Amino acid sequence: MTEKKFPLPPFTEAMAKEKIQLAENAWNSQDPVKISMAYSMDSEWRNRSTFVNGREDIQKFLKDKWENELEYKLKKDYWAHTENRIAVRFEYEYRNRSGQWFRAYGNENWEFDENGLMRKRFASINDLAIKEHERYL
Repeated sequence: MTEKKFPLPPFTEAMAKEKIQLAENAWNSQDPVKISMAYSMDSEWRNRSTFVNGREDIQKFLKDKWENELEYKLKKDYWAHTENRIAVRFEYEYRNRSGQWFRAYGNENWEFDENGLMRKRFASINDLAIKEHERYL
């Protein structure tokens, strides 16, 4: 049985925006297994300077991420798309174990296979230390 994650490419703008909202909802669940199911078995990631390959690595990466990024909240926005690619702008907020709050900004480039599974994810991210009262997510 072939896995499929709808909507499937080729994407319209509405479909791309739906895919982005589904990703935002999944990441805000902070469930590494659920999130990893949106990626192909051989998915390739670059997240900052970390390279991740495949679902097992994705799950471990996300588990480790949320052990250090507490009270995580993410917002993703459409930037552009083609038939099987979507570009996203995002920001998220979290606090570290020492209690320092951060807002992270960045861009992601996604590429999907014919079954709607993300096979490539390249994320560039910058962190900005903020005070708790400066949070808005």
